[in-house]
Amino acid sequence: MEVIVGGISTACPCCGAAELQPFFPLNRVLVHCCRLTDSQAEARAYPRGELELAHCSSCGVITNHRFQPEVMTYAQDYEETQGFSPTFARFARNLANGLIKRWDLKGKTALEIGCGKGEFLTMLCELGMKEGIGFDPAYVPSRNENPAVDCCRFQAENYTSEHWGISADLICCRHTLEHIGNAGEFLRMLRHNIGDRMETVVFFEVPDVGRVLREGAFWDIYYEHCSYFTPGSLARLFRASGFEISELWLDYDDQYVMLTALPAPGPTAAVFHMEDDLKAIAKDVERFPGIVMGLMEYWRKQVRQAREAGRKVVIWGSGSKGVAFLEYLGVGDAIEFVVDINPHRQGKFMPGTGQEIVSPEFLKDYQPGLVIIMNPIYEDEITADLERLGVDAEVMAV
Repeated sequence: MEVIVGGISTACPCCGAAELQPFFPLNRVLVHCCRLTDSQAEARAYPRGELELAHCSSCGVITNHRFQPEVMTYAQDYEETQGFSPTFARFARNLANGLIKRWDLKGKTALEIGCGKGEFLTMLCELGMKEGIGFDPAYVPSRNENPAVDCCRFQAENYTSEHWGISADLICCRHTLEHIGNAGEFLRMLRHNIGDRMETVVFFEVPDVGRVLREGAFWDIYYEHCSYFTPGSLARLFRASGFEISELWLDYDDQYVMLTALPAPGPTAAVFHMEDDLKAIAKDVERFPGIVMGLMEYWRKQVRQAREAGRKVVIWGSGSKGVAFLEYLGVGDAIEFVVDINPHRQGKFMPGTGQEIVSPEFLKDYQPGLVIIMNPIYEDEITADLERLGVDAEVMAV
């Protein structure tokens, strides 16, 4: 039986401004995109909630103001890792090396909030840090095969104010803040937990909503992501929470906002040109719904024409992007399978639409005519896999 959850908030969760401006409603969206399901029936009965993006003109943050945190359950069946991609693995290793070198972190302690399966934290220790402390309710001990795991300790729970006594030289948080509804309260809690340890390096990484808005990337909008940031809105949140920002940049083909900061006695002033983006955000918000409508029609047409021509269509990428793409377009009946290189996803089913998730090797016999890639940064590695498998298909990236 389908479960619907709802609610509404009118104040900005970051700066507290009283009048959020709704601009993009999506009703009955899946509450989770990365929870694995063992059957098509279970996948299609997935709980749903209400999503309506709202813009804060005061600080630039975008939020799902209908988000209900109590319906979120992150556990060991939550499959978030991108580490099976060589492209992503190289990015993560370069990032870890860069943080260690820039901040002289060899022989020191790292704390990771939202560590997932622990891949990045153990990589930091492998590359020279002495100790790692990880927090994530979705951590699975048996999945971590890096020998450096012996230098780490993991707590399968959320990081909270109760952990204020834990000291670390580096606190990192990658692709977790966007899952936290009250991001302002969370950052203030983190600053309180750090206390007077003013040399603590803080690193955060989140998706860049500026790109999502400009491109109309509706496949990057989902219930799990309740807080959306640009470089400027993320910086404003950190500065208001008592941090001095040391570095602010875009990475991973400009898909991610990256920020390093140090604790400060109080609010700090902007110094980076990327922080001055309030007017740009407002313009992008205004244009976003129209861009999305055009893109949705474009992709429906691509799938429809392929099927009319007798070509099989597959999606490559079963994570959140793939789930959202299939859900919002309503083309699930025209697509039988979704491909993923993550072996822990294979044999499971797509939440909402119910397609079986298969390995790339499955395509040798299936021979699709159109492969839609859910992230263009993986196009080269996927094209190489298709050539290796002898699959002669048209490849399109969103």
